[in-house]
Amino acid sequence: MASRMVWRAALRTGPDLGLSSLRGFTTAAALCRRAAPLGPMPNDDIDLSDPKSLKRYNSFTVYLKAAEAAKSKKCWWKTYRQYLKEENGNNDEFLVNIGLPGSQSSRSERAKERYRLVKENRHNPEMEKASRQLTLKIPVDRVQAEWECTAGPFQLRDVAMHYGVYRDLFPGAFFIPRVMLRVAYGNEATSHVHYGNHITPTEALTAPRVTFEADKGSLWTLLLTSPDEHLQDNEGEYVHWLVGNIPGNAVQSGEELCHYMPPFPVKGTGFHRFIFILFKQDKVINYEQHSRPSPCYSLKERTFKTLEFYKMHQDRMTPAGLAFFQCQWDESVTNTFHRLLNMKEPIFTFLRPPVYHPPQKRGYSKLEPNPATQDWRGRGHTQDGTPIQGGLKPQTHQRAGTGETRRATAPPSMQ
Repeated sequence: MASRMVWRAALRTGPDLGLSSLRGFTTAAALCRRAAPLGPMPNDDIDLSDPKSLKRYNSFTVYLKAAEAAKSKKCWWKTYRQYLKEENGNNDEFLVNIGLPGSQSSRSERAKERYRLVKENRHNPEMEKASRQLTLKIPVDRVQAEWECTAGPFQLRDVAMHYGVYRDLFPGAFFIPRVMLRVAYGNEATSHVHYGNHITPTEALTAPRVTFEADKGSLWTLLLTSPDEHLQDNEGEYVHWLVGNIPGNAVQSGEELCHYMPPFPVKGTGFHRFIFILFKQDKVINYEQHSRPSPCYSLKERTFKTLEFYKMHQDRMTPAGLAFFQCQWDESVTNTFHRLLNMKEPIFTFLRPPVYHPPQKRGYSKLEPNPATQDWRGRGHTQDGTPIQGGLKPQTHQRAGTGETRRATAPPSMQ
């Protein structure tokens, strides 16, 4: 509750930044009492004190049958997946595929091709010799190309679902990225965009180099958007780059509808997603209503929604490629706000509550009276607890000279 009150207090500074509404997060915690289980817990029937007495399976097939029987058996408890299914429902089962169709080859044809390649490799004496001498080299480029044609698009779809790309850009739909996008902000490997890797705003100050495989005479549309960056609308986006009617894979020859804007994730808001989407066009599209002035540094004009953009042109284009990276604040974002956007930089900070100090109790020194006993702690006592008359006599030590012994004497006032 304290965190929620502090975060709301921090959001009150939004009008000072010229923003009508800001989005944030709230957290709440509740204390609960653990109830007794409604039945036996999993694996309670297994006696681990005597491992030799446990049932042994002679083969994996027997174990698999026993596991399937245990899985189909009804239990009083629920798994985490079942709880999520009750809360969110089967949303994934009703998603519509709006992407390009896949290859028409059947599974049997792919199996025959794989068997042919395996048989060919086994009858290759040079490969067999290199494998036996541990000098066989596997070309990574061929492995990459094979992955992009087979399991790659489906794995990229799963990664995009994990990061919520389809949920935020195409609610109720998804697509399989059949065309591989290669995006690079520089020559170094760390500046290449993959699928959720981290790139700093400093590295992304200028437009990247985008390449992809395309047939001659085909038309494409390239979009770069951020669903996490909008300052006033939770469902809104900011378009960072939009190029339409790209002939083949020549992005520089396309119609630039909105020039490139570097990322500007606000300080204190964590990582933002920046998503490249490649659409394949059936024919030339008139993008006059989506064209922005150049240069365009108005956040209002850059407000964008991918779903509405796709609905307007869904009969003439299809999403085909996908790549995205994550980005968080650095020093270059301040320069983007001040020089390009010409506005005060908003900063989100978490105001922590003051440290609680419990009330301190006053202690008593040895020379101060204790109010509870009204006695002096400095008085001496015997072993049976009787106070010594007149208190302790402090001893003073005199420095002894040569040939003399030290002796303790009391001051004249105490004698």
